[in-house]
Amino acid sequence: MIQIKPKKAIRGALDTCADCDICRFLMAESCLFFPELYRLYDKEKETGVVVQNAELQKLSDLCTLCGLCPCANIRADLIRGKAERVRKEGMPLSIRLLADAQRFGRYGSMAPKVVNYLLSFTPINGAVKKFIRIHPQRNLPKIADESFFTWARKRELDREPDKLPRAAYFAGCTAGYIFPEVARATVAVLAHNGVSVYVPPQQCCGMPTLLEGDEHTTLERMRSNLETLLKTAHAGYELVCSCPTCGYLMKILLGEKACFSEAYQRSVNAGVDEILVPDRKSGNDNFVCLKKSMYAKILKDDGYFSSFDPLDRIALSEKIMDMGEYLDRLYGEKLLNTRFGRLDGQMVYYAPCHQREQGIDSPYEKLLALIPGLTIKPIGGAMDCCGMGGSLGFKEAFHEASVKLGKPLMQKIQAANPSAIITDCLSCGLQFQQMLPFPVLHPLSIISRAYEAAGVAK
Repeated sequence: MIQIKPKKAIRGALDTCADCDICRFLMAESCLFFPELYRLYDKEKETGVVVQNAELQKLSDLCTLCGLCPCANIRADLIRGKAERVRKEGMPLSIRLLADAQRFGRYGSMAPKVVNYLLSFTPINGAVKKFIRIHPQRNLPKIADESFFTWARKRELDREPDKLPRAAYFAGCTAGYIFPEVARATVAVLAHNGVSVYVPPQQCCGMPTLLEGDEHTTLERMRSNLETLLKTAHAGYELVCSCPTCGYLMKILLGEKACFSEAYQRSVNAGVDEILVPDRKSGNDNFVCLKKSMYAKILKDDGYFSSFDPLDRIALSEKIMDMGEYLDRLYGEKLLNTRFGRLDGQMVYYAPCHQREQGIDSPYEKLLALIPGLTIKPIGGAMDCCGMGGSLGFKEAFHEASVKLGKPLMQKIQAANPSAIITDCLSCGLQFQQMLPFPVLHPLSIISRAYEAAGVAK
């Protein structure tokens, strides 16, 4: 991997964006990073005083990796800059504890009632927040009494089933330890459709640690997931996940730049002076052909995950499916069980950033519309973000910015006055629970309830 000084990488992002200027207006209201970037750049041009390293560091900390900005290179520079900074300066214990969702979930689930009981006392709750530097107004999520992974083991879902069809389910840490009812609903929905479920060994997807610059932990966990999930896929399982952030990392970030590798170019029979780039927009197996002599120094497989086999990265990014995507595929093939019972309610559905950026449209809108009695109103535009940013939203220094970023979306939901909010991102769910008075539900929980209401046998 190319070694670039953290400040140099972030400075490069600032110069590149300022020269382009597209995001000055495009991201003005839906992002914290770009307005501050242009403010710093304009100030530097007006005063002649170069932006300082401390300002660049604060700038990089404003990026939530929502994926909404149009330039992947900027995101890559920020990730690289954070990783280099952590390599050189280390990571504060408070951030390490906050970012490691897996460790928090695993240790907390050993004695969840004790942990939740202790945190119910204001002095202890306040002391924990102060130590980890969580904003005092941010609500701490409770550890589930029984994690999904414990529940799954009791039902032998950690053993490979013989019955076909079968799916391997990547649950993620939030559904695994905080909201296991969502993971259980996922299993139920698959079972209602005759799909045998296997919960393979799995690590955190790596997004929380990637966001904070902990490259070692992120790569270690992704390496384990890559090996396990590909082995499972090769054994004939469909790979599904219910968390759009996990899906975004494995479908988008993991495979970035892999097509520029020599191994991939050989696999698609590129000519001596050709770089064949998949044309995703066409929807077919077409390529854009570029001259290698012109672009070889620019288009390289030198991204965050370039130490992994590029063909393996591409394979996983193509095989892993969001549960909404998978169910929509079953519906298109007339294989989806649509015997839904009636569920009355007027609800809003918010498609989260990381789902939108996977290029799978909005499958849950179509699926939820099949449920009798349920009125679903899509809420939020293409650039709306809840502002949570995963663990970032808990930070003492980020909380106010998080609330500000999510305010336009919250106002739209308030105006709709729904009976409930539906979203497939549990991080967004935490933000909605913090800022709004409406119940928050996962679409798979709704679909599972609809099957139960119809009395459909598993």
